[in-house]
Amino acid sequence: VAQKLSEQMGRPGVTENRGGAGGIVGAESIAKAPPDGYALVMGTSGTHAINVSLYPKLSYDPLRDFAAVSRTALLPSMILAHPSVPAKNVRELIALAKKNPGQLTYASSGSAQYLTGALFTSMAQIEMLHVPYKGGGQAMPAQLGGEVALSFSTVVSSLPHVKSGRLRALAVTSAKRTPAAPEFPTVAESGLPDYAAVSWYGVFAPAGTPRDIVTRLNAEIVRALKLPEVHGLLLAQGAEPVSETPEQFTAIVKADIAKWGEVVRKSGAKAD
Repeated sequence: VAQKLSEQMGRPGVTENRGGAGGIVGAESIAKAPPDGYALVMGTSGTHAINVSLYPKLSYDPLRDFAAVSRTALLPSMILAHPSVPAKNVRELIALAKKNPGQLTYASSGSAQYLTGALFTSMAQIEMLHVPYKGGGQAMPAQLGGEVALSFSTVVSSLPHVKSGRLRALAVTSAKRTPAAPEFPTVAESGLPDYAAVSWYGVFAPAGTPRDIVTRLNAEIVRALKLPEVHGLLLAQGAEPVSETPEQFTAIVKADIAKWGEVVRKSGAKAD
C-alpha cells in the first residue's frame, strides 16, 4: 500500500518499521508528528483499539491524537486444535470445555490472540487455561508438539499445518467466511452467534491534518487497494482488503475500543 501510495501521488516514500511495545513506539511517533500529511502510521486494532485498555499509562489517545484515514486489511484467525483434542467443531469444543473446566489449554503470542481467546471463553461461558508465548515462533511449535491443545492463530500461519493434517481448523474468527479459506465456517455459524474477532490494519495521520489532505489520502489508498496486484498479494497473506471513509473508520475505532475494553476488564489483563 505504501509503495502504491508513493507511485500514485508522485512522492518518494520511506517505510520505517518501528517495532516495540505492542506497536506503541511507532504509533506515538506519529501522534507527535506535524499534521501535514507527510507522516502516517499503519496502525492496527492493537495499537488503536486494544492498547488504550491494556496499558494504563498509554502515551497517546487513539482518538484524540490521530485522524483516521482508512483501514486497509482484515486479518482473521482460526481456532486450531491439536489432533489429540476430540472436538471436531466449535459446538463440540464448547461442550468439551464445559465438561472439563480449566483443563483445555490455549496458546497466544500477543495481546490480540489472547483477547480473541478471552472473548471466546467469555461468550461461550467456559474456562480454558491461557498459556502465553513470546511469539509465534514459540507458540506454533508448542501446539504442533502437543504442549497446548488449542490456539487462535492467523489464517496464513495456520493453513500449512491444517493442510498437512498436523492441526485441525475448527472455525475462523471473522464475522464472514474469509476469502483466504472459504471452506472453513465462522465461529458464529458454528455454535456461538454474534462472535467476531478480527485484527485490522489501517492508516492514520496526526490529529489536525487538514480535511482535504485526509480526503486525498483516503482516495489514493482506496485506489491502491483496488489494484489486482495489491488485492492478490493481501489475499495470499491471509488478509482481506477493506476500505471505508474516514468517518466510518473513526466509528469502527470507537466501537472496537469499547468492545475490547470490556474484554480486557472481564479478563483482568494488564500490560506491564
